[in-house]
Parts: sequence; structure tokens; C-alpha cells
Amino acid sequence: MEIDLSNLGTVNTMFAALFSKLGVPIKTTISANVLEEALNGTITVKSLPLGSSISGKVDKQSAHFFDVTVSEEQAKAGIVVRVTSAAQSKFKLLYFEKDVGGGYNLSLQEDSEKTGKVTSAGMYFLHFQVYRLDSSVNALEMAKDPEAAFFKRLEGLQPCEVMELKAGTHTFAVYGDNFFKTASYTIDALCAATYESSTHKLKDVEQQILRKRTDLRQFESDYRKALAQFQEVTNRYTQEKQSVDELLKQRENIQLAFTSNKSVNLGSKISDGGTNSRIGSSPREEDRKNKSAKKRWFNLSLKFAADKKV
Repeated sequence: MEIDLSNLGTVNTMFAALFSKLGVPIKTTISANVLEEALNGTITVKSLPLGSSISGKVDKQSAHFFDVTVSEEQAKAGIVVRVTSAAQSKFKLLYFEKDVGGGYNLSLQEDSEKTGKVTSAGMYFLHFQVYRLDSSVNALEMAKDPEAAFFKRLEGLQPCEVMELKAGTHTFAVYGDNFFKTASYTIDALCAATYESSTHKLKDVEQQILRKRTDLRQFESDYRKALAQFQEVTNRYTQEKQSVDELLKQRENIQLAFTSNKSVNLGSKISDGGTNSRIGSSPREEDRKNKSAKKRWFNLSLKFAADKKV
């Protein structure tokens, strides 16, 4: 779903900005006023020579237009137009084709993406297929399944429609796509002849990315199967651990049942000093008991003799 910010009120724009800040991909359309002015040819166009750059600030839902003139030799080498924003502004890079009536028709557009500490967008006319990466593709599905964010990351790779520019003057524009404030930007127009090494590296790495996208599709299937098996064995591990703990607990309780309560009572009686307590008497204790008995008998004899004399 794409929204036209020029038709939104302040409250709705604020909510859209909040959702965008939270990471919800919100695609915006170009203002009808900008497209109408371009179609009517009532726009102001600045010259942007190849090998140079221009910095500026563009109001929200407005556009700054630039003409880039390309020679035959430069067209054969390839052309690159890039826009960056150190302020991380949101913007669109637009490419217009001039019609017979003098107006401009929108042909290509690239939305800015955050790349490192800046936001950027670029168009590469290098005589081979170049791709754009739309990060909003499958965004809702990726939010539901965080792991899918990795596997679907390259699914937004889409081929750019135009691979080369012919000699002549070409019109580009920077469109302010911020919700409330102006967008800061720097636009560069470059001839690929100066960047031959980078051109070859770009072609090579994009081919690698295409192959990697195919590999990831197969790997996702293998990964999902392995993950399901891992979850299965993990669940079994938990179950087996509980089963072993329960069996060992039962074994412990059964072993405790072999302890006799009668044996415990018998031992307590013996220690309390019953009839069998003498078994454990020491010789010194026996001697004290004999002396006590003799003393009682001696006292009794004296008492008996005294009673007889009386």
C-alpha cells in the first residue's frame, strides 16, 4: 500500500511518521502536483555536469530537477547518478524522459535506504543488468517470523528497468520524502570510465548475490527440516530427563521402605536401662553396688545387737 502524504492531515501524517520510526515500511507516492508540473514542463532545471555534485535542501513533497548532459564516449562507458544524505533524510531519486510536447514523464524512481550512517539512492546505467534491493518486500511476513528476515532478505532484489543511457541530456530529480521537515541531500553525476574497477566489482558481486539467493531458498528448506528435528530431540531430552528423575525417586523411596520401625524401638529400650542394661555395666559400677549392699547389712546388724542388750 502506498500513501500520498500531501493528502494526509497533520494527525495522520504524525501516525505515519511514528510507524515508520518503529520500522514499519511505509511506501509513499510522489505528489500529484510535482508530476503535473513536470508533465506540463513548468519546472526549473539546474545543470549538473558529469564529475560534479550539488548539495541542497528540498521541501517535503517537492522536487529539485537537474539536467545531466552525456557524450557518446561517456554513454558507452556508463553513467552513475547517486544521492546521499548525511542527515539521513528520506528522499526519492527520479529519472524523467522528455516527451515531444516539451514535458517530462517519470520513467524511474529509487527510494532512499539507510546505508551505514547515511541514506542513499542510486541509478547505475552500466550496460549490464543492475539490481535494486527493496527492503520492504515481505516485511510483514518477516515481522511474524524473525528467522525469515534472513532467508527473505534477498527476495527484494529486483532488476532495474534501464541499463544504459544514450548520448544527450537527461533529467533527474531529488524528491523530498520526509514527513514534516525538508530533506538535505547531495547529488553526484559520474562517468563510469573513472570507476572501471568498481564497475567490474559491482557486476561480479551482484552475480554472487543472485546465486546466493538461489542457495538460500534451498538452504531454508534444509534448515526448517533440521530445526524441526532439533526441536523433536530437544523435547525428547526433556521428557527422558523427567522420566529418569522420577524412576530414581521411586527407587529411593522403595529402598527407604526396607528400614524396620520395630528394630528402632528395640534399640531405644536397651539404651533406656531395662533388665538387660546390666550387660553393659562396668566393673567399677559393680564394685560400688556391692559396697552399698554390705553397708546396709552392717548397719542392720548393729541395730539388731543394740535392741538385744536393752
